[in-house]
Amino acid sequence: MKEDFLHHVWQFKKFDIANLKTTKGESIQILNSGQYLQLAGPDFFNAQLIIGNQKWAGNVEIHLKSSDWYVHHHEKDSNYDSIILHVVWEYDVPIFRKDNSEIPTLELKEYVSLSDLHKYQSLISQKSWIYCENEIENVDDFIFKNWQERLFFERLERKSQLVFELAKELNHDWEAVLFCLLAKNFGLNTNGEMFYKIAKSIPFSVIRKESYSLESLEALLLGQANLLSYDFQDNYAKELQKSYHYLIQKYQLYEKVEGSVAFFKHRPDNFPTIRLVQLANLYFHRKNLFSLLMNCSVINELFQVFNLGVSEYWETHYNFDKLSSKKRKKLSNSFIELLVINTIIPLRFAYALSQKKEITQELIDLAISIQSEKNVIIEKFHSFGVKSQNVYESQALLQLKKNYCDYKKCLDCAIGHFILNK
Repeated sequence: MKEDFLHHVWQFKKFDIANLKTTKGESIQILNSGQYLQLAGPDFFNAQLIIGNQKWAGNVEIHLKSSDWYVHHHEKDSNYDSIILHVVWEYDVPIFRKDNSEIPTLELKEYVSLSDLHKYQSLISQKSWIYCENEIENVDDFIFKNWQERLFFERLERKSQLVFELAKELNHDWEAVLFCLLAKNFGLNTNGEMFYKIAKSIPFSVIRKESYSLESLEALLLGQANLLSYDFQDNYAKELQKSYHYLIQKYQLYEKVEGSVAFFKHRPDNFPTIRLVQLANLYFHRKNLFSLLMNCSVINELFQVFNLGVSEYWETHYNFDKLSSKKRKKLSNSFIELLVINTIIPLRFAYALSQKKEITQELIDLAISIQSEKNVIIEKFHSFGVKSQNVYESQALLQLKKNYCDYKKCLDCAIGHFILNK
């Protein structure tokens, strides 16, 4: 038994409300069970009850045992002075206010049906992966679709927190915000944080000024990644070294980025050298990139924006001084989709909020146009009969697993509510 179950029972009146009595035998009528705000302080605010012949307005506190009142030291907290009813599963001790009057107590176990209790116990009994794995396939489609939309935007809200923090740090220069976020996601999981530091170490005003020289952009990004501090044989590498030393003097970029990029276990096309020069190539060929991306409404338009490869030298190299067979090394559609999921959609969401614009349906339509991600979480949901065809659905499932299932928050979840209410 957990307190969140008792919260669910009280909030949705999942008990026999016809003949409620306090532990002292006084009748209880629930006019309003109160607001479940999940904030610090009492569990339910502004409840309205009739206890005996007296009408009360105030707050309701819920515990497994009445003695938990003292375990949690509520007797010392003024936030609990306005409690009009103490709702518990088991009554073991009386609770008193500061004026020594006893707080009325409702013992719920006398009023909750065995069938509701069994449903709850069945839901939270140990399963192999998630509590509802045996029932989730049969959840009402209308309930599931509505919850899916909520989950999708919850995940966007979480991702947008970084966007807003970065925007504040960069004085709401949204082009600069885009540059840093793109850099982070060009680096994928392994090099993402390092790429993010590299992007933040170069003022975007410098990127703007040097965007007409591909060599300068490559020198800045590779130099700040500590990839130009060696003795090279290639003339191009030596030219980049010269350009980098000139640029750091010109713009006084003396602060070094700590750490190093990782090559280990990467396929050559994901080498940090290649990803950094692809990013440089993007900013060389696409001016006003933020405006361009904000106006793309379908995935094919975004594919066109990112339809770029690398400069001539890098078509025959994955690293300096090591010749390889020629390859254009264009950004793949699957890589572009990752950029859209992790950069473009969260950025558009955050920017629209900052401008007080409503683009909910636009974002849903864009997410629906991208094929579902493939990972162990999505595959596991598939094995339980919950299939995702597109990113809108797969992002919702990731939010469900990571923010609800993993924390066993079944009673905060529409799926859990549906199963309990069947």
